[in-house]
Amino acid sequence: MDPHLLDELIDWLAIPSVSTGGGDPAAIERAASWVLERVVAAGGEGELVRIGDGNPLVVGELRAADPAAPTVLIYGHYDVQGPGPDELWSSPPFEPEVRDGRLYARGASDDKGNFLPLLHVACALAAAGELPVHVRVLVEGEEERAGDAVATWVREDTRGADVAIVFDSGMPDAETPSITVGLRGVVMVHLDVRTAERNLHSGMYGGSVLNALHVLHRLLAVVLPGPDGRVREELRAGIIPPAPAELASWERLLPGEQALELVGGRPVHPGAGAEYYERNGADAALDVNEIVGGEPRTVVPAQAQATLSLRLAPGQDPEQMQATLRGLLRAALPHGAELELSGNCAAPALFAPDEPALCLAADALRRACGREPAFIRCGGSIPIVAAMAARGYPVIVGGFGLPQDAVHAPDESYSLHSLEWGEAAARELYHALANLPPRAGS
Repeated sequence: MDPHLLDELIDWLAIPSVSTGGGDPAAIERAASWVLERVVAAGGEGELVRIGDGNPLVVGELRAADPAAPTVLIYGHYDVQGPGPDELWSSPPFEPEVRDGRLYARGASDDKGNFLPLLHVACALAAAGELPVHVRVLVEGEEERAGDAVATWVREDTRGADVAIVFDSGMPDAETPSITVGLRGVVMVHLDVRTAERNLHSGMYGGSVLNALHVLHRLLAVVLPGPDGRVREELRAGIIPPAPAELASWERLLPGEQALELVGGRPVHPGAGAEYYERNGADAALDVNEIVGGEPRTVVPAQAQATLSLRLAPGQDPEQMQATLRGLLRAALPHGAELELSGNCAAPALFAPDEPALCLAADALRRACGREPAFIRCGGSIPIVAAMAARGYPVIVGGFGLPQDAVHAPDESYSLHSLEWGEAAARELYHALANLPPRAGS
């Protein structure tokens, strides 16, 4: 591994580019400028683009010697989650430290360490005059707060690309490189229930007036999954089953029961562990993320709130599922109670394993890692991938994060082995994608 790659990553991680609550706008600006400086130093061009009042996007380009070379768009995000209490970290979150083969810092895995090899290798090849493809660089600063500036840029971009690479995912285990062919979408719903003007005394009014928490629980009961963890059929409409190549890949992965055990999770149902990859990549799931209401004394609460997330499997329509979920909740509202609903949604994405760009990517990973890559689905959501897919170009979603990276948690870290594989994979990907026929208009 190029030792400069680790030095660069440590330098970038030291910038506390927190985009969620408590972030420093000056640090956000420095983290974006850090990327732009490397593109320009390698002989490329670029700029910081602001859309509305959003954090700056880094938009740049490194040109291949051959004008007819295919165009590859690489995406990552420089913003990170807040670190939480410093005392929960073994070392300061923005003072990167290498321990036992891992680099510890906020953003080490999500997404600075995952993305940087793509940028580092492209810059090195460009500086040497050896870049085999045109590389467009797109790095955003609002991924962690679900900003829409980057999606707006992708929709309005008049040039496009032949293929995109998104290193914001990971591997099922340290020995299995993978390509994520499916990502779930999401419908977020915030419920605000009101049943009175103010809290009332439970001794004087309990049993006679509506209780906002009771009403909230009645609404939730209508949409919660059954005892087997499966959501009701109305919320499963449109699901596309996994392709044979995906199913074959899953057979080579760590058994689902062990995958749950590694993270300390307990199966929702006796068969859930064995069905882990299907449940979390190719099916819908609904979770209550938060409930707020009442107080620890004898009152009848007048107001209660909750947040739900419905993960959408590839094939599902987010607008339709949002309408269905909201309709079920409103239909269960008792007379006299008020319900306010808000939230947002993001589309799922799915790419065929036999898509030419993905076949080239699989060959590249095989050469870089010396392992047979797996085609997997990710239970999470990366909205930008759906936006890119809507533009008509394939997206190679991958990365080398691992379950033990503690993403968004204290002591987030990234394996130096993952960083090494990321560098090797980036180099092989650029050379492999040089054989992709250019897309019309790119």
